[in-house]
Amino acid sequence: MTAKSAAAAARATVYGFPRQGPDRELKKAVEGYWKGRVTADALRETAADLRRSTWRRLADAGVHEVPTGDFSYYDHVLDTSVMVGAVPRRHRGAVAADALDGYFAMARGTQDVAPLEMTKWFDTNYHYLVPELGPDTVFTADSGKQVTELKEALALGHTARPVLVGPVTYLLLAKPAPGVAPDFEPLTLLDRLLPVYAQVLADLRAAGAEWVQLDEPALVQDRTRAELNAAGRAYRDLGALSDRPRLLVASYFDRLGDALPVLAKAPVDGLALDFTGSAAANLDALAAVGGLPGKRLVAGVVDGRNVWINDLEKSLSTLGTLLGLADRVDVAASCSLMHVPVDAAAERDIDPQILRWLAFAQQKTGEIVTLARGLARGTGAVAAELAANRADLASRANSPITRDPAVRARAAAVTDADGRRSQPYAGRTAAQRAHLGLPPLPTTTIGSFPQTTELRTARADLRAGRIDTAAYERRIENEIRDVLAFQEKAGIDVLVHGEPERNDMVQYFAEQLTGYLATQHGWVQSYGTRYVRPPVLAGDISRPHPMTVRWTAYAGSLTDRPVKGMLTGPVTMLAWSFVRDDQPLGDTARQVALALRDEVNDLEAEGTSVIQVDEPALRETLPLRTADRPAYLDWATEAFRLTTSGVRPDTQIHTHMCYAEFGDIVQAIDDLDADVISLEAARSHMQVARELAAHGYPREAGPGVYDIHSPRVPSTEEAAALLRKGLEAIPAERLWVNPDCGLKTRGWPETRASLENLVAAARVVRAELP
Repeated sequence: MTAKSAAAAARATVYGFPRQGPDRELKKAVEGYWKGRVTADALRETAADLRRSTWRRLADAGVHEVPTGDFSYYDHVLDTSVMVGAVPRRHRGAVAADALDGYFAMARGTQDVAPLEMTKWFDTNYHYLVPELGPDTVFTADSGKQVTELKEALALGHTARPVLVGPVTYLLLAKPAPGVAPDFEPLTLLDRLLPVYAQVLADLRAAGAEWVQLDEPALVQDRTRAELNAAGRAYRDLGALSDRPRLLVASYFDRLGDALPVLAKAPVDGLALDFTGSAAANLDALAAVGGLPGKRLVAGVVDGRNVWINDLEKSLSTLGTLLGLADRVDVAASCSLMHVPVDAAAERDIDPQILRWLAFAQQKTGEIVTLARGLARGTGAVAAELAANRADLASRANSPITRDPAVRARAAAVTDADGRRSQPYAGRTAAQRAHLGLPPLPTTTIGSFPQTTELRTARADLRAGRIDTAAYERRIENEIRDVLAFQEKAGIDVLVHGEPERNDMVQYFAEQLTGYLATQHGWVQSYGTRYVRPPVLAGDISRPHPMTVRWTAYAGSLTDRPVKGMLTGPVTMLAWSFVRDDQPLGDTARQVALALRDEVNDLEAEGTSVIQVDEPALRETLPLRTADRPAYLDWATEAFRLTTSGVRPDTQIHTHMCYAEFGDIVQAIDDLDADVISLEAARSHMQVARELAAHGYPREAGPGVYDIHSPRVPSTEEAAALLRKGLEAIPAERLWVNPDCGLKTRGWPETRASLENLVAAARVVRAELP
């Protein structure tokens, strides 16, 4: 096919769309099912309605080929485990008794059975459930979900393409099951898994699939020659199948590097590649391997992870270059649109000028359709869209909203000394212990306590004018008093005020900093039924007034025990926002750090002697390619130190991280120079404690003993057993006792019971110390 005919064949497609619905209908239905208010049939019907409305939305916008299989009740990797029969032994009884309840048991656990481990999906803020595999794993095909959803779309008249997690990525994301040797490599199961994928592909072909997409984002990471050979073997074998649909292998989030020639020569029918950000290097790499003669290329030229409008002319130029490199070029976003909100048109409180700069999933779909039409018919066919796009881009570039000279001058004046404590850890730890007077194995929580219906109602009442500020603040004061009273009665050593005034750990601060925009409907899935509204970082950052001092000081006035001040760190403020793309991230991080530094210093001045600056996103934002990591870690750790280094030696600085793989950033954790770090450890059975010990981490640490993302209440003995495991790696004088994460999503009955058991476990193990 010539470049001209390839252009004429250009079509618009997407890899996935937000699952929750415009008003988070899926969240409400699933949580209603868990509480017994929604029947299984009603839940299934809600899910089917959401799928139908999404396909209709895409088709009405002009998308030629809609995805199926991207919908999930909880997590698409968990769906893949079900598809290949990789159900952990402890969950098989529940799955056999009721498939839907068993599915949710794997996701959330029960009182008697622990859930699957959860961690971050590459460098996003989405969490997936980690497959557990071992030498005795037997895979079996279960194509029911995929076939059902494909048939639904076809019956409605859509051209549909099922989307599956690819076999290589699935195995590379997996971990050894409990009881399996930790050095077991799930990728050794590839030859056992491929026949199951072959069966699923055959089932989809029989159901009417012309194309099936197999997602292999793990191949954009650094991979060994053995792993690349495994990928080549996988697609050689799948490509050789006689009874299969055409195969589209997709990658996203970064450049493919050495994996690109492996996939380019594989006997598959097309590749879907990311051409945004650092993945733009895929263009030259594709040319270097001779392109994809005789194959389809789906070009991800619209950023699927951020909310800024596309530069349509630049994307059309990229697409024009790609025309000579494939038999057919189609247009898509860089990845699934599940990482952005549904529709910017729903936002009524954002300045109309700024709203012109934003593109959520619906607007990105429109951009994709425009680019496909422009590629197929020429720029004249989209002249009006290009003119409007140029005007919107210029509006943003020239807006005073984006630049504050005073902020930029302050950031430019920062010196190395501003990012160093006045004493090294060895000197200040003695001052902190003398000042705080804590027992061995001190207990604390991570910060938030349950966000009750009453609290959410109070915030809604304040926004709607049903109560005034004074009445709202009385409700917050009452909640803080109750939270402190419970902690004191339970015997917790370092208290928190519970954060009742906070809607979200990032949004709360963003709403009080200049340069940020808050949305009303910009919900994005974080995990399961947990959705967040990431704020939009549009301009330079400063702090007009204290943000947390009032409530922290109030809590401190109610108790003689230490109360932690609670802040969200600069890297997490960036990672859990939609960041500006018009300046380096490190520059933005420094601005946020200086604003937070003012808050830290004000907390200390008001008498707060323990201050926690959370950085759960430090690991998730780590670049996928090793070569890109040193530069990132340099500015990320500098930003944290800049936030925290202005305090006295006897002020104890904590940080917190959760649900990520920490082993490869232990040096960076050390470089933060925090006095205490708390980390997720319950589901991974204290793995992080062993990693800290192997590194020789010299500071205090609290690996979690209570998994807060499950409704289970851990027993005293269970928490004590984990604590003893922690002591095998971290000496008692440096070990803290705490949950994995904040308690915002939990209910009060389970929170009370779990924390009481946690304190009891600490007392039991304290009594065992020499």
